[in-house]
Amino acid sequence: MDVLAQILFAIQELQEDPSTPKNIKLKLSNATTILGQNAEISTKISKALCELEELTQDHNMQSYIRTQLFNIVSLLESV
Repeated sequence: MDVLAQILFAIQELQEDPSTPKNIKLKLSNATTILGQNAEISTKISKALCELEELTQDHNMQSYIRTQLFNIVSLLESV
């Protein structure tokens, strides 16, 4: 499985988690849309990182969701 497929799978898992807040699901959906665009990979990664890094600053988020977001961000940065 390539890295982009792993990222999309991790995002999908977090979106399907019923305890994930709606605002986070919306940002994850935006990131998925960005990653699915027909553009240069570096542009897609950069835009998706911007979407997700905003979420990591939310202090009201459950710690396990933050950990999953950090894992997704790490995967994006490794591409």
